[in-house]
Amino acid sequence: MTTFVLVPGFWLGAWAWQDVTTALSDAGHDVHPLTLTGVGERAHLATPEVDLDTHTDDVVRLIEEHDLHNVVLVGHSGGGMPVTQAADRIPERIAQVVYVDSGPLPDGMSQFDTNEPAEQERLRTLIGDGHLIPPPPWDPAADPVNLAGLDEEALATLRSRATPHPLGAATQPVRRKRHAKVRNALVACVIPLDQVREMIAQGHPFFTEFQDGEVRGLSTGHWPMLSEPAALASLLADLA
Repeated sequence: MTTFVLVPGFWLGAWAWQDVTTALSDAGHDVHPLTLTGVGERAHLATPEVDLDTHTDDVVRLIEEHDLHNVVLVGHSGGGMPVTQAADRIPERIAQVVYVDSGPLPDGMSQFDTNEPAEQERLRTLIGDGHLIPPPPWDPAADPVNLAGLDEEALATLRSRATPHPLGAATQPVRRKRHAKVRNALVACVIPLDQVREMIAQGHPFFTEFQDGEVRGLSTGHWPMLSEPAALASLLADLA
């Protein structure tokens, strides 16, 4: 049996992991999907003060309150940032971090920094004086690569259940104080596996920490927990 903690990316709650959770649980694993502060059923807790440290606290609190050990900590997309910081804070409880279409950003870089300047400006204009990043329209015609593999039911679920994401979680930089060595693995979806391996070999800053880790490919869009939940669950169990 493996203990999994599943952290979703932007705009999603624990609900997004439902099919993956069921598949892993049916296989005998202990699974803890997490909703971060200010998102999903916890959207009412969103304030300007919610940031990356808040979400890191969410991950650490769940692990410590359930007294979990040898955890396989899974971070999807933007969920990769709080799991990176959480693993650095409590490495003695973490067996492995698995990044799903994500990765450990270099210290001092925020998720917002990964956007091109024009996209940053667009988002700033969209957000205005607010403190929440609205979810995308989930339109396959406008975003065919990221939304690949999602059927109409999944898209309808995303449109109805996705909630705005706290801006501070995207703009606060990743900071690791202990720089603890925790085993990493990557499940690459949108970027082809051959390209990922080439980027690792070239020392791309988003992928340098996978040089000694396992890298697997899952040919689908950016939300594999909804487009390929059985395949993703199988990969996570295999990596563990």
